[in-house]
Amino acid sequence: MRLIDSHCHLSHGRLRNQLDAVLTRAREAGLVGLVCAAGDLQESEASAEIAALNEDVYCMAGVHPHDAKDVPGDYLDCIERLAKRPGNVAIGEVGLDYHYDYSPRQDQQRVFSEQLALARKLAKPIVVHTREAFEDTMAILSESGVIGTDVVFHSFTGGPEQARSALNMGAAISFSGIVTFSKASEVRQAAKLVPSERLLIETDAPFLSPEPVRKMKTNEPANVAHVAAFLAKLFGLKTKQLAEKTTANAATFFRLGLS
Repeated sequence: MRLIDSHCHLSHGRLRNQLDAVLTRAREAGLVGLVCAAGDLQESEASAEIAALNEDVYCMAGVHPHDAKDVPGDYLDCIERLAKRPGNVAIGEVGLDYHYDYSPRQDQQRVFSEQLALARKLAKPIVVHTREAFEDTMAILSESGVIGTDVVFHSFTGGPEQARSALNMGAAISFSGIVTFSKASEVRQAAKLVPSERLLIETDAPFLSPEPVRKMKTNEPANVAHVAAFLAKLFGLKTKQLAEKTTANAATFFRLGLS
């Protein structure tokens, strides 16, 4: 069984401090690829460094909405430089987060729009984070002119209506451990709407440990196997079928060139 964790934060201290062991467990669980996410320029740099040292690790570069207020004047130049490094497969994670409003909404919207323009210029896939800001996220995506099939909504937490909107624009949808949570019935309803060719899976490690290991304080990429098993049961498939399909989807979306 081959798996890809389409979104994990390997440079986070809780994982980087034990990175060799984390990667070993991931490979033993069947992972053939890990896409290392980024939330700010520092994490973008760190993710690129990890990818440079591991052939099965890929990276993205971008600024999370939480950090939008703190971007330096040359932040787009920094992201562009990182996006051109070997192993970089996307701009992300970018988007809007109105739950905490750590950055003013106007800053979030501006930085999101600017990064979408950069992704369009570089013809790079885009990894979108949206929390309690779905309508504004969709509006900015629409205005940006990016190709819908170049967008993935990571760790999807919306319901069926939001899933339909994302699918109608051509986007892919990625599910994390949240889909396994007992109170996430709307997320599961949304998952059932996603065509098999646009379905991705992830851990968002070190966060969001899935059932049946939800008590793990530090989630890790190997646990993407639990997300695969849960969704396979939801769709009435064998886990290997679901794993192979989502692996092929991730390889296609991120242009990984895996056989």
